[in-house]
Amino acid sequence: MSRLEIKAPNRARIVMEGLYKDLERRIESSPPGLCPVDMSRAFLELCHAQTCGKCVPCRIGLGQLNHFIKDVLDGKATMKTLDYMEETALSIMESADCAIGYEAARMVYKGLIGYRDDYIEHIKNGRCTCSYNQPVPCVALCPAHVDVPGYIALVGEGRYADAVRLIRKDNPFPTTCGFICEHPCEARCRRNMVDDSINIRGLKRMAADYAGEVDPPACAPSTGKRIAVLGGGPGGLSAAYYLQLMGHQAVVYEMLPKLGGMLRYGIPNYRLPKERLEDDINCILKTGVQVKYGMKIGQDITIQQLRKEYDAVLITIGASTDKKLGLEGEDADGVLSAVQFLRNVGKNIIMDLTGKEVAVVGGGNVSMDAVRTAKRLGAKKVSIVYRRRRADMTALPQEIEGAIAEGVELQTLKAPAAIDVDEAGQVKGLYVTPQMVSAIKDGRASIRPTGEEDLYIPCDVLIVAIGQNIETRHFEEAGIPVERGKIRTKSTGTFENMPGVFAGGDCASGPASVITAIAAGKVVAANIDEYLGYHHEISCDVEIPEPNLSDRSPCGRVNLTEREACLRVKDFEGVENCMTENEAKQEAGRCLRCDHFGYGIFKGGRESIW
Repeated sequence: MSRLEIKAPNRARIVMEGLYKDLERRIESSPPGLCPVDMSRAFLELCHAQTCGKCVPCRIGLGQLNHFIKDVLDGKATMKTLDYMEETALSIMESADCAIGYEAARMVYKGLIGYRDDYIEHIKNGRCTCSYNQPVPCVALCPAHVDVPGYIALVGEGRYADAVRLIRKDNPFPTTCGFICEHPCEARCRRNMVDDSINIRGLKRMAADYAGEVDPPACAPSTGKRIAVLGGGPGGLSAAYYLQLMGHQAVVYEMLPKLGGMLRYGIPNYRLPKERLEDDINCILKTGVQVKYGMKIGQDITIQQLRKEYDAVLITIGASTDKKLGLEGEDADGVLSAVQFLRNVGKNIIMDLTGKEVAVVGGGNVSMDAVRTAKRLGAKKVSIVYRRRRADMTALPQEIEGAIAEGVELQTLKAPAAIDVDEAGQVKGLYVTPQMVSAIKDGRASIRPTGEEDLYIPCDVLIVAIGQNIETRHFEEAGIPVERGKIRTKSTGTFENMPGVFAGGDCASGPASVITAIAAGKVVAANIDEYLGYHHEISCDVEIPEPNLSDRSPCGRVNLTEREACLRVKDFEGVENCMTENEAKQEAGRCLRCDHFGYGIFKGGRESIW
């Protein structure tokens, strides 16, 4: 009998596994704005190295494609080269024996169609359409283009008030975003190449917590111009703030009793304490922004009236109505929209759910807010019903994890089929159709019914959280173009048939994140300023610290801790704890200061989009 041996990984395999992990980090931290042709070359070479080499399409064909791409990058190609590349890629896709060869060739083929202009630019002009003057990745990916490395450096030196001033140059909601921003800036942080991305949101939260009250900058001399801003949410207030700093009088029309929009009436207090929201709003109002409460467009005032009274009108009403399931019984007692449910809680109209079973349909952040709020209102059992997988949910991973920690049950791959209503018109439960994953379409696994019988989920309250819409009826009647439930504008937020009227934020783009709405308000404020005949620039008299030249050795990321789930679920107090000063200093010290090194060396100074 032969003796068998247990084989342990040899040194070469261990090193290669480490290199694969390094490669994953580099791909994860690839910044926006890289040359797509060169990225295709790099990916093709990686795939070519991973083929077994047994079939000609992979061994020879991928090498030939790589040769063609190198000719394009080296300025040796002609337009005929693109035809050869397309034919070669299609031939490999049809004849390769394995998925590696097929997918590598398909990537090149899709690139030839998707970014053909970049290939042509290389061939005809010998250059890439991408600019080497792109901002650092964290700034490029922030919709408002906040100077992230700058305020991180300020936090590292303990200059918290200056950090808040620098943030407000591009974002008047530093405190709010410190609590709830979806932090797209962290997605391509170059620190990923070393260990892990910087906790940018956590450092913003820390700066806002430790800075205390920071007054806004002085406004420019009055221009005598008056602008009506419809909607007191993050987009409208951001626009009003910057217009006021430019010297224009902004007047906000808000239909609800208080400012903040979905920040106040859609995001629960445990995520965003309302006294902290007030810090940002009070700073905005200190600039001189005027507010008229209880004014609903189309009911209390019309677009036509505002056009006569003001020099410009800005529509930033946000998405404040719910989408419907389209099922019979949706108007039964106990069936609520998530927006209305959360808005009532924001107004302190508390619904007693003690001992009740609650089901929430949807997989986004609003759904998570609804289930976690229901849990705090005493519900015996709370379930999320989602037709796809957990991996497909659009909610932030930490929100999903937080809900599960608080005892919320996830019922995935279950599509709502019918609402069960009793004789008194009260909801009793929800029938759902079991789903299974199927073919991948556009990079996402589609779903289809499994063929099994529908399941029954009992519930006393059913909350629908499958998306939001914009109230557009009055705008349509006023002649403002509306398409698929959104106000259709030019890229500048203007209309061809209505000079002086602008739109921005969720009403123009569809429901998006808070920082996206803030960015839209900032951009449209600059466009209104140009329309009025001015070219103001918002500046900030804060000196950014010089970078520390010491080595950046690998170091773990400081994450914000949370209150224990068993305690926090009993109240609406804040869930997250702030960093300590020592933690913030260490985390800020991890920043590689890409604004000074690497990307920064191509710039003559710190750039501004104003």
